[in-house]
Amino acid sequence: MSLIVFFLVPGVQLLDLAGPAQVFSTAADFGHPYALAYVAEQPQLSTAQGLPLMAELEWPELGPEDLIVVPGWWPGVLADGPAIGAASLQVLRDHHARGGTVASVCAGADALGQAGLLDGRRCTTHHELQDELALRHPRSVVVRDVLFTADDRVITSAGIASGIDLALHLVATRHGPAAAAQVARDMVVYARRNGHDPQSSAMLRHRSHLDDTVHRAQDLIDTRFDQPLPLPTLAAAVGVSERTLTRLFTRATGLTPLRYQQTLRLEHAQHLIGQGATIDAAARAVGFEDPRMLRRLRARTT
Repeated sequence: MSLIVFFLVPGVQLLDLAGPAQVFSTAADFGHPYALAYVAEQPQLSTAQGLPLMAELEWPELGPEDLIVVPGWWPGVLADGPAIGAASLQVLRDHHARGGTVASVCAGADALGQAGLLDGRRCTTHHELQDELALRHPRSVVVRDVLFTADDRVITSAGIASGIDLALHLVATRHGPAAAAQVARDMVVYARRNGHDPQSSAMLRHRSHLDDTVHRAQDLIDTRFDQPLPLPTLAAAVGVSERTLTRLFTRATGLTPLRYQQTLRLEHAQHLIGQGATIDAAARAVGFEDPRMLRRLRARTT
């Protein structure tokens, strides 16, 4: 049994807490060995949305298989965030030192920084807080415009909905991608994004519909966007004709399946180029056989 302990501070953001908690709770419903606990430095605290919460004052016994999650808080300025006691920071340090995993959502990364767990490690937070996080913890390596990072059992996420992505990533790491997909579908979270996906992703921009056939096609494209995926193969995988899939897909997303795949490839290529890759290398990495196609798509977007 793995214990997931959420460390709560005054002003905690509800979705930063509820999103990951729902993922692990749903995973437990499907038979995976998770139990959830909530710890704070005071027995009752208020969330950023005004909902009062109760929490335990004593930390449970923790082992290497357990996880501590620090959700983010309001205000959205790290320097004005709640004070975190030395004893709590020591728990974070000790748990990691004994082989455990610690994670944060949004501003919660600052707590890991105060505990010294970001020193020399890759990390991220909400895009509005990245500059401040880098200033407050100069020995950290702040990675910008990604959903989450994982570095030596220290996992940080961008905030709000990306906490769900982080939790699904941990479920996938521990139990396989099929288990994470099962949890995501039960939660109606169709866009199971990877850590390197931008914080504003095409996987989200084109998911605001309720067509399950199109969602299943997008699931397949999302996981194989860098591979050849002919329309007949895609249509057969979701059980409809090519013409029907094209019609449903275009109506739901405004794009054809091919254009959706190209959008994902372009987005990932732009990210690689921003990290220093050449256009030719980025084109190969995302599945373009000819770099000229990537150049044309980039020119079209600018």
